[in-house]
Amino acid sequence: MLSVKNLIKRYPNNNFNSADDISFEVGAGEIFGFLGKNGAGKSTVIKCITGIIPFDSGTVTICGADILKSPIAAKRNMGYVPDNHMVIEKLTGREYVNYVADLYRVSLADRVERLRYFLQVFSLEHAVDKQIKSYSHGMKQKICIIAALIHEPKVWILDEPMMGLDPQSTADIINYMQEHSRKGNTVFFSSHNLDIVKQLCHRTAIVDKGKITEILELAGNPTNQNRLEEVFFKATGGTQGRLITPTEPLKKSGEGVKDE
Repeated sequence: MLSVKNLIKRYPNNNFNSADDISFEVGAGEIFGFLGKNGAGKSTVIKCITGIIPFDSGTVTICGADILKSPIAAKRNMGYVPDNHMVIEKLTGREYVNYVADLYRVSLADRVERLRYFLQVFSLEHAVDKQIKSYSHGMKQKICIIAALIHEPKVWILDEPMMGLDPQSTADIINYMQEHSRKGNTVFFSSHNLDIVKQLCHRTAIVDKGKITEILELAGNPTNQNRLEEVFFKATGGTQGRLITPTEPLKKSGEGVKDE
């Protein structure tokens, strides 16, 4: 479904590659996580995969279509949810989804049926005919997701989809990611949340300084699930947190302060 081979991207005036020989494949029915610290190169790789920015070398294919040689064919099979709510806020939610549906040439009957379904899934029936500028952060994220799914893409790509969301919104998105996978589609998403990746993903790649340092099998592998934090912090040069137990009770406010 999604294949990335030897992807290299260097921004002008940089003396390092933001994506440095990145290679991986994600199959049908798979949920694939993309983990890394801020600045590791996750968003750069995603923007190359989706055709938003050019890359220096390598190949990206989506459902067999090369993103550079056949960009329209590749993008017809892709749904993309960015990390910055790229929406037209003067439109209502319905108008925005219809605009995207027009771009993908989704029939009127299909878009009406799909929109009705997604509004129920993501609890947006009450807001779909209001201007997007009135939406909360979570509502904007949900309308972006609905627009990305309106053409039923085979490959769904999300960049930090749960960032800043409340627990219910997070649960709604996770549930549909699993549903999309059960239909035989591919889900690829970047995240900072190790717990969500551990519970949701079949596999995950760990990225540091533009390189994939590790790809872990997670589904059906309790050993790798339990050691994900250890592997992540080792791969990224970080320090794994630990609970510090005080050796003595905390002092009450004012205790031990001498009178002047």
